[in-house]
Amino acid sequence: MSTDTAPARGTTVWLTGLPSAGKTTLAEALAQRLRAEGRPVEVLDGDVLRAVLSPELGYSRADRDANVARIGWVAGRLAGHGVLVLAAVVSPFAAARDAVRAEHEARSVPFFEVHVATPVQVCADRDVKGLYARQRDGALAGLTGTGGPGGEYEPPSTPDLRLDTSGRSIDDAVDELFALLRKENLA
Repeated sequence: MSTDTAPARGTTVWLTGLPSAGKTTLAEALAQRLRAEGRPVEVLDGDVLRAVLSPELGYSRADRDANVARIGWVAGRLAGHGVLVLAAVVSPFAAARDAVRAEHEARSVPFFEVHVATPVQVCADRDVKGLYARQRDGALAGLTGTGGPGGEYEPPSTPDLRLDTSGRSIDDAVDELFALLRKENLA
């Protein structure tokens, strides 16, 4: 690294959206691009972290909010140390996402909320984890985005970026994410 180059500033990019919307796919593709440029990046996958950080939690609103808060805490600490964090987390409730943003702002750590706004039918067609099929078969209740008790999803009203991944390439969506970071001098 050149001595006249400022050290990388950490930030959190919080990708929220329905199951199978493309959050983790986008995070991994953007991380690969950023790493190729020498940027320290960490992908926080909500499903993976739930098993590690929150195995005792269920899927009530309070439990979902607690899980989001824990992931947000980890993201904020990493970003505060210069890591670009890509958090791919369903995070269905606006208040929980807002609390993570507020925690970042209190520590002067940049936070960008990205709504991966893929329509529920496209997510159900992808169904990479078989969740929508289990919901249809009655084996799973309260799947986020399908309505009913426990299935609510509150889309961000004013995200920093809204991406619909249906009908577009991963590279195109990653270009848009990268452009957001570049515009903010974070990539």
